[in-house]
Amino acid sequence: MIDFELPQEIKDFQKMVHDFADQTFRPISRKYDELEHVYPKELDMLKGMTSLDRKKKNKDGKQVESKPTSDKIGSNMKGVISAEEISWADPSFLLSIPNAGMGNVALATIATDEQYEQYGDKWLAMALTEPGSGSDSGAIRATAELDGDEWVLNGEKIFVSCADRCDAIIVWASVDRSAGKAGMKSFIVDRDAPGMKLEKLEKKMGLRGSDTGTFVMTDCRIPKGNILGSAEVVQSTEGFKGAMKSFDSSRPMVAAQGVGVTRAAVELTKEVMEENGIKPDYKRHVNNVSSMEKEFYMMEAQLEAIRLLSWKAAWMADNKRYNTIEASMAKGKAGRQATLITSKCCELLGPLGLSTKLLAEKWFRDSKVMDIFEGTGQIQHLIVARGVLGLSSKKLK
Repeated sequence: MIDFELPQEIKDFQKMVHDFADQTFRPISRKYDELEHVYPKELDMLKGMTSLDRKKKNKDGKQVESKPTSDKIGSNMKGVISAEEISWADPSFLLSIPNAGMGNVALATIATDEQYEQYGDKWLAMALTEPGSGSDSGAIRATAELDGDEWVLNGEKIFVSCADRCDAIIVWASVDRSAGKAGMKSFIVDRDAPGMKLEKLEKKMGLRGSDTGTFVMTDCRIPKGNILGSAEVVQSTEGFKGAMKSFDSSRPMVAAQGVGVTRAAVELTKEVMEENGIKPDYKRHVNNVSSMEKEFYMMEAQLEAIRLLSWKAAWMADNKRYNTIEASMAKGKAGRQATLITSKCCELLGPLGLSTKLLAEKWFRDSKVMDIFEGTGQIQHLIVARGVLGLSSKKLK
């Protein structure tokens, strides 16, 4: 029999995170939605609890290589469970947890031991998107030139999460534009590095409890050792693929964000329905119930589907299995369904769905970006199609 149950240890962890999110984050959700750009001080209590440990060491301090088993559940699974529970309370807070930014994921994925030792306890943002390169990460225009013992960076990065709150930023730039994706490298840039300027903070429709900003680099100088990985430009896309590997860990997390906010909307809708005498009866055939009940059953089914997709992608990552296709499946479907379901919940709730008396309208606003950031839904479909059909990006665009 196929078993989709979580081990008791993980269930206990799930309950702990949910109770914390319910008692701490849900009550302040509306407050920080209205106070856009104000850092939620309540998140300070999470400092030190969210570092991404890359390596396990034994009592002698020597590295221990953990061998994957057929049922290993580790940091990736715990990550998606945490993401769902926190996003159930408020998805914007998940993006604002100290030391758990997208840049931290990249650092844990590709940094050297020395770099991780120096920056592993810092809050790292990720700066990839540019005004002229959104979904096509390989088309970035930011440059990095080696000048003696320093890299000199120039360019503009937009839609950087935690731009005003981070300690440093993982910046993606090209060391050789003529080499295309092979020339694309990532660099660790301290927030106060000479030439690094936070140009502006965005006013957003959703996720207002998290700040999003634009950085401009003008002859920004950083140490030579702050390049992640090798500076060598090899005429292949392997370096680019290695850097993009961080998305295989982060996309299931984004999917879990979608699961969390969707679950919140579905639960609220069910609660209001029952208050009005409409109680779901799962023994009746779906074609023999009211249209509202049928809509609700379909939403519940989709919710369960995106949860299992995010779990599978995370489980594969924990077991060192190639999960690019599954990560994109989870992210693509969860982002889309989060938007559709939260919208439908607002519709079923009637006037209450658009009232600030409830959080339904906020969840609808928050959900939209989940179909966009970390690669749009359309890009996820392309990734999945290329993987299933065995075609390159040149052959399937």
